[in-house]
Amino acid sequence: MILISFILYIMLILATINASYRYNLMTSAMEDYIACEKNADLVKEGSDYLTEQVRLYTVTMDKKYVEEYFREVYTVKRRDSALEEMKALHLGEKAGEYLQSALDNSNKLMEEEIYAMKLISVAQESDMSLFPDVVKNVEIKEEDKNLSYDEMIEKARNMVFGQEYQNKKSVIMNDISFFLNKNIDDTIEKQEDSVQNLKQTMTRQQVLISILFVENILMFFLIIVLIIKPLKIYIENIEDKERLDISGSYEFKYLALTYNNIYELNAANEAMLNYRAEHDPLTGIINRGAFENLRQLLKLKQIPIALLIVDVDKFKLINDGYGHEVGDLVLKKVAKILEESFRTSDYTARIGGDEFAVILTDILPDMKSVIMKKINDINEELLHPTDGLPEVSLSVGGAFSPSGFRDELYKNADSALYRTKENGRCGCSFYEGED
Repeated sequence: MILISFILYIMLILATINASYRYNLMTSAMEDYIACEKNADLVKEGSDYLTEQVRLYTVTMDKKYVEEYFREVYTVKRRDSALEEMKALHLGEKAGEYLQSALDNSNKLMEEEIYAMKLISVAQESDMSLFPDVVKNVEIKEEDKNLSYDEMIEKARNMVFGQEYQNKKSVIMNDISFFLNKNIDDTIEKQEDSVQNLKQTMTRQQVLISILFVENILMFFLIIVLIIKPLKIYIENIEDKERLDISGSYEFKYLALTYNNIYELNAANEAMLNYRAEHDPLTGIINRGAFENLRQLLKLKQIPIALLIVDVDKFKLINDGYGHEVGDLVLKKVAKILEESFRTSDYTARIGGDEFAVILTDILPDMKSVIMKKINDINEELLHPTDGLPEVSLSVGGAFSPSGFRDELYKNADSALYRTKENGRCGCSFYEGED
């Protein structure tokens, strides 16, 4: 009986080790996914940065943007560092193909960017000794040698601003997106495999415990107290999709901790995916998809609501004058102010590039003056910034509905917004029926 007990306990330990091994695989898969996501963002940031610098050079013809371009390529090397790190991860063959495709297309795009730099430098008759060898060694094509100064500059700008260039950038972004999606699928597959293996391990442990039960009364008592009781609780927890209670023998406590860690990782991963699906990645407020879902939900509720459609006035001028980075900061600021200015029961969403919407619940038309004061206060704050960002204002159009989100509510609010813009922007108008 001692020998049988020894063998049975050895088998239990092996089963626990197997569970720990599966947990480590699960953790490793999640860490690989997080690293892939982080490094994929670095590849995208590096590629976008190169695009930004070459575009700035073709527009301003300031050589400092060439220097920044090649500082990224040869010194910072975000793309290269990220790709080297990802090569060390346990990537699937298909994910690796998407990654390599993104790199190859990015390198091809660099050749066009460098050629555009060459055209600008030749058009300006710049001192080529001041440029990196990779630019100096570029040969101007025969059909471009006879172009005039303006034609060379125009061609260079078309090369980095044209639709063909945008299409190639989209191909790179699609490859990165496919790469991340493939990694998500691989991670979920590994998670499901680990959970299934844990269930099999727990079944084997039940059998082993049943054999130990018949050996002697003392063993039977110990098994009841330390193993069978917590095991039943674990099964109920699993069937109810709950965390396991930490109870029973050391092995079972360890198994419960292992399962709970995996459970929490799964829950965190699901929550992360759901959050990303419903929230705008730039501003953190709900996105257009979540807004549409909310819109459908409010059609079923017979409560008075109001809809505000908000446009950032002349936002394109901010992007063109200060750059997209400052433009993004302005959008974040607007989103934060809108969210903080209204009640927690209201919903603020980003439904377009510089377009926002606010749904106010349980509100009647006699609250127009309160809403207009809020908008005026917001505009006052935006027009007198203290954070170094440029001045900006909002144009707002609003409409009320006495019973849920009617189909014409959005159209009415948009009509009111149009009237605000016609009256000089930077203000708020409400739909009165004659718009």
